[in-house]
Amino acid sequence: MNSEKVRCGWCGTDPLYVKYHDEEWGVPVKDDKTMFEFLLLETFQAGLSWITILRKRENFRKAFDDFDYKKIAKYDQSKIDLLLQNEGIIRNKLKVHSAVTNAKAFMEIQKEFGSFTEYIWSFVNHEPIKNIWQTHKDAPATSSESDALSKDLKKRGFKFVGSTVVYAHMQATGMVNDHIESCFRYHEV
Repeated sequence: MNSEKVRCGWCGTDPLYVKYHDEEWGVPVKDDKTMFEFLLLETFQAGLSWITILRKRENFRKAFDDFDYKKIAKYDQSKIDLLLQNEGIIRNKLKVHSAVTNAKAFMEIQKEFGSFTEYIWSFVNHEPIKNIWQTHKDAPATSSESDALSKDLKKRGFKFVGSTVVYAHMQATGMVNDHIESCFRYHEV
């Protein structure tokens, strides 16, 4: 009898990817700090592979003060210059600047809604959307919810939050369960 667990095909066999898939991806996130971490990482991922970001995640954590959005919102040009010299992260000038912009906009949403989590989960009626896919290739890159959320985030001043980035964020934070139906995590999250 084969006791090997069935997983979503996208995670392959890379131990870092498998660990992320098994322990984090699709687990509903309800705290603002973790939500901001994923948002920052997703915006840096735009145009790159997620495994690239996962491999640099701890470097991002150190460089961006443990994803403390209150500190990031106060970054000045000298801190931005240091980040742009940090070989451990993605040194894209626009993305580094967007981290600061997004941290400020994140806190504005907190003021308006009480928490960012309250705001973002309202786009899925505070319940994860549970899709049924046979293969990971069946899952879309966007949805009507990610379109609406992306549009609203942009209106609020966020950068690098196109619908594809937002949908990936929704998948990562459990707002959408896009584990394939045969994946052992499908019924666990």
